Amino acid sequence: MASEEEQNIKKACIIDGKAIAQTIRSEIASEVQQLSSKYGKVPGLAVIIVGSRKDSQSYVNMKRKACAEVGIKSFDINLPEQVSEAELIQKVQELNSQPDVHGILVQLPLPGHINEEMVLNEISIEKDVDGFHPLNIGKLGMKGREPLFKPCTPKGCLELLSRSGISVKSKRAVVVGRSNIVGLPVALLLLKADATVTVVHSRTTDSESIIREADIIIAAAGQANMIKGDWIKPGAAVIDVGTNAVDDPSRKSGYRLVGDVDFEQACKVAGWVTPVPGGVGPMTVAMLLKNTLDGAKRTIEQ
Repeated sequence: MASEEEQNIKKACIIDGKAIAQTIRSEIASEVQQLSSKYGKVPGLAVIIVGSRKDSQSYVNMKRKACAEVGIKSFDINLPEQVSEAELIQKVQELNSQPDVHGILVQLPLPGHINEEMVLNEISIEKDVDGFHPLNIGKLGMKGREPLFKPCTPKGCLELLSRSGISVKSKRAVVVGRSNIVGLPVALLLLKADATVTVVHSRTTDSESIIREADIIIAAAGQANMIKGDWIKPGAAVIDVGTNAVDDPSRKSGYRLVGDVDFEQACKVAGWVTPVPGGVGPMTVAMLLKNTLDGAKRTIEQ
């Protein structure tokens, strides 16, 4: 028989990122259908992949399948590991001027001999569906300005909050991690949504007590199970962006994926929590499709 104390524990609501992403994908599919019947055109997404990293390959396959599912045309550009920076930039420029391509994505990381910044700066701001062009990031950071595209993972995090009925306005949000891909842009998005934002990172002292004050935690540090249950304010919303492989001999692959938050512990304290996998991951792809659709609508409906 469970003790009275155990019965009183309210389990966190688990945010099903997979289901929410699926809803968004059906919304996108019907909009693509409308574009197609009204203008005879569909959105196009070009994905450039350099080299043969297994993880990059699997991401790209996932994106290709997602495009097919919603009716977005995908253009796959596979370049060899040894490709020169100039050749890669030339490819980006070709895609910039190709009218049936509405979004261009360069799969990161790039090989060491290529300057990532130089390449990303070449993507036309109108086709920057990853949202990483310095002009898009700059507008994201400024009051009263709107970027043409917001980065996919941060956008997905906020979408999970809003579709779960969690309001951000006037809440205390703590972002754990300050990467260009997640931490920094998600902090800027939360600020735009009127949260009070603190960013905690590897040089922060006493992160634990700062995290404990948060109504909303966005964990994007890349440290397996770093955030423990007693770091979480009761009832807080926890969005876990971390994807870390930990050894698990019981699995065929020999490992399993865990987030930056100790999920079991978090479930006993938090009000809402995203699982890993099945939380933020599917949202990133859904937001990429949404950005591609938005880019296409801007061009086609002009």
